Amino acid sequence: MTRMRAGLHERRPIRRSVLGGLAAASALVLAGRSPPARAQQVVLRVGHFPNLTHVQALVARAFERQGKSWFGERLGEAVKIEWYTYNAGPSAMEAIFARAIDLTYVGPTPALNAYVRSQGEEVRIVAGAVNGGSALVVQGDSTLAKPADFRGKRIATPQFGNTQDVAARAWLVDGGLRITQGGGDAQVLPTENPDQLSLFKDRQLDGVWTVEPWVSRLEAEAGGKVLVEERSAVTTVLVARAAFLQDRRELVRRFVAAHRELTDWINAHPQEAQTMVREELKAEIRANFSAELAARAFGRMTVTSETSLASFQAFLAAAQKVGFLRGAPDLKNLVEVP
Repeated sequence: MTRMRAGLHERRPIRRSVLGGLAAASALVLAGRSPPARAQQVVLRVGHFPNLTHVQALVARAFERQGKSWFGERLGEAVKIEWYTYNAGPSAMEAIFARAIDLTYVGPTPALNAYVRSQGEEVRIVAGAVNGGSALVVQGDSTLAKPADFRGKRIATPQFGNTQDVAARAWLVDGGLRITQGGGDAQVLPTENPDQLSLFKDRQLDGVWTVEPWVSRLEAEAGGKVLVEERSAVTTVLVARAAFLQDRRELVRRFVAAHRELTDWINAHPQEAQTMVREELKAEIRANFSAELAARAFGRMTVTSETSLASFQAFLAAAQKVGFLRGAPDLKNLVEVP
């Protein structure tokens, strides 16, 4: 989380400056004008995860550590950006509901679930961010090949109800297995990404359905191999709190424009972006990633700011299939590009 704190200033004689200020104010009054009011600063609270699939947020934060502010420079001095990190989508959506953040990078399934849960009142998808970069990784010597092979096996996902959790459950159900929240024919175990890696190394997990850079780390550091790869699926979107979008539409529009510009910069400068992401993840979660690992992870992703309502029908079907959503909610207001 990034927070700016005002520094302490030395006390200096103020008589001359006060008299000068009073004289200037008096001159304005005599001329029929009031002193200009200082613009009130707006705090824009933005969430993201320490995952490579949230690359725009990671690069923006890396710029800030270099003394630059990608979003701040484009939104103006009257806007202060505060960053908040989460492990997975459901936590970020709870922060949206609590009005603790205004915008967040998040997976499509938690965004969809929050939209339905609030009867379309709380969230709006305002831009795309990343497609691909998620996969099911199994042990390197595993003979598991299809959903039916996972009977009695254990698969970890980042958090209950997040995009990869729903994808894993839907894949197993499609293969004829009975999956419940706590068990069934196979166990789907919500587990934070760092813990997934250590448990997989200890062979306490048969598979992990997760996102980059953890997919590549499971390959490089734990000898895993990719069984199912979601190259074209929407992995990350940019979501706004609906009330904030309504009240501050112009501010959200400018943030989205800066997000699109940053997306284009990342695609035009992949090597520099990969270096910045590696440095930022080291700062945020104390993890060292090689240039080779970052390049492998980037190769699985498509960084894009485009999004459309049609792409969310598949997520709706998967969430309904595993019992996370019921009925046929109207999605017409889910995507709203300012």
